[in-house]
Amino acid sequence: MSTHQPVQLLDTVALVADVPELGLAMGEVGAVVELLSADAFEVEFCDEAGYNYGLHSLRAHQIVRSHTQGHPLRTRLEGA
Repeated sequence: MSTHQPVQLLDTVALVADVPELGLAMGEVGAVVELLSADAFEVEFCDEAGYNYGLHSLRAHQIVRSHTQGHPLRTRLEGA
């Protein structure tokens, strides 16, 4: 994860790589619905209709905050 700002509850996050064992692909977007530890998060994935298609525990290195707050996303990924 980037050192800019830690992932927080209800943050929108995106996967930085495929997670085939969970059926998830890089770039899929979800919402953090539970903070499990400083390095682990419960992330909910929903489709355009709001249907939940996944609720998974993910590590900080697997996700990036989607809200860059003025910082280019590429810079945040390279600094991870």
